[in-house]
Amino acid sequence: MINKRLIGIVPESKKYIVGNVIFQWFSLAANVAMIWSVTFFIGKLFEKKADFTNIIVTFGVSAAAVIIRYICSVFSNKMSYLSSKTVKKSLREMIYKKLLRLGISYREKVNTSEVVQVSVEGVDQLEVYFGSYLPQFFYAMLAPLTLFIVLSFINVFCAVMLLICVPLIPVSIVAVQRFAKKLLSKYWGQYTTLGDTFLENLQGMTTLKIYRADGFKQEEMNRESEKFRRITMKVLTMQLNSVTIMDLIAYGGAALGVILSVTQYSSGNLSFSQCLFIILISADFFIPMRLLGSFFHVAMNGMAASDKIFRLLSLPEPEEKTEEVPSSLFIKCEGLRFSYKKDREILQGVDMSVPDGSFISIVGESGCGKSTVASVLMGRNKGYSGSVTIGGKEIRELNEESLMRNFTYVGHRSYLFRGTVRDNLIMGNPNASDETLWKALERVKMSSFLKNEKGLDTYLAETGSNLSGGQCQRLALARALIYDSPAYIFDEASSNIDAESENYIMNEILKLAKSKTVILISHRLANVVNSDKIYVMDNGKVIENGTHNDLIEKNGLYANLWNSQFELENYGKTEE
Repeated sequence: MINKRLIGIVPESKKYIVGNVIFQWFSLAANVAMIWSVTFFIGKLFEKKADFTNIIVTFGVSAAAVIIRYICSVFSNKMSYLSSKTVKKSLREMIYKKLLRLGISYREKVNTSEVVQVSVEGVDQLEVYFGSYLPQFFYAMLAPLTLFIVLSFINVFCAVMLLICVPLIPVSIVAVQRFAKKLLSKYWGQYTTLGDTFLENLQGMTTLKIYRADGFKQEEMNRESEKFRRITMKVLTMQLNSVTIMDLIAYGGAALGVILSVTQYSSGNLSFSQCLFIILISADFFIPMRLLGSFFHVAMNGMAASDKIFRLLSLPEPEEKTEEVPSSLFIKCEGLRFSYKKDREILQGVDMSVPDGSFISIVGESGCGKSTVASVLMGRNKGYSGSVTIGGKEIRELNEESLMRNFTYVGHRSYLFRGTVRDNLIMGNPNASDETLWKALERVKMSSFLKNEKGLDTYLAETGSNLSGGQCQRLALARALIYDSPAYIFDEASSNIDAESENYIMNEILKLAKSKTVILISHRLANVVNSDKIYVMDNGKVIENGTHNDLIEKNGLYANLWNSQFELENYGKTEE
């Protein structure tokens, strides 16, 4: 019922949990005092001995008890909030830092959708565990002992019998725990699967609509949803049954208190006021444990989520590298092999050289491995074999921060964050002046458009959805230019955009290649004509390399691709 590891990773919450328990205990003490004063006054009335002083004392004690209970309730809730807040902040920070330590290759070890689920809903579930369950756990043990001591001064027999019945609730909780842990583990497993399926279908919604395959995916979602519904109903049934058992124990215990007190009163062992006090206080023996049982099920769900969080936090981290990227950025691949799955090798012995300050292009048909080479060079795919060196140093031995400092990657779907244009551009250089930002925008031909809007304060929706694809890519290029790294990798950076934007981007890439190391991956061969060397890939291998003219003369795959694209682009055109 207590996860020491979970408590240990958020030690700041302990003081708030202790504070919560203390305030609840003072509230209980105030309640005992109020019940004692009221029952004492009723006893005086029963004996016809009550006077005005008794009324004043009873009213004063009751009023003070109500005020104390209110204050304790406010501060108890505040402690619960602070504990939950601390846990949510700490855990999400730990998850984020873990992902940073795993680096850009984290997706090789864990799905992004699972990370999102555990860091959002999983952490939210733990809010109840720290804010309600843990304080109630300790209070539920303290409260019966406190009441036992109080009742011992009145009637030891009643006190002992009520205390003996209290553990029946935690016994039922322990009995349920084994079954609940397995069931909730399956629940979270199915929940993650459903989340993965939903996210994939949502991202591919446009494609599904185009090919009218949304019906098939809907059926798949329905099957996953039905599995999730069934496991959810099992969880709810388990919770309902255990709650019913705990209610029977709690109500039965309170009834036992009534029976015992009346029996002791009939035997002459209790006064009327003492009998009434035990009747009223006996329920407080069981209410804390009953509330603990209610929080238990939510807490178990949180602990099931914590298993996934611990699994993420326990992922082996790559050894921190100290090697810096050399000043010479001579890149060399020898016998480079890589596979996402064991049965399918994507790169099959790639040999490639990129001299420092050169303009190198990689071309080939879709699926030949061009982008995989870029991912290896950027450190995203580290499970390669063979050799990939920068300045003579193996890339897997280089410090990731140093690698990111020297290489800038611009893909065909560069991400733009929700916020202003300025917010997105200064990611390239937080100290960049507005003048620097405008110069970069002028280079990519975006300054005129933005000046007609709100300038650098122009709002961008998530992923830049309020801009065209070409405008998004030009902004991404501007951000890369501001970063000003020694080397750039452009992976289809000008694909799937309008011709005007493609020309602007390619012109800037060609200018950049005069002073930087540039690796260009492109399916459109017209963009690579001016390259110092072109590597032609097919089925994960480099089958040709050379300048544009050399490759045309060889009349191989490159020449065939060039002729095909030339014919396609000029189809239907007539000379005037």
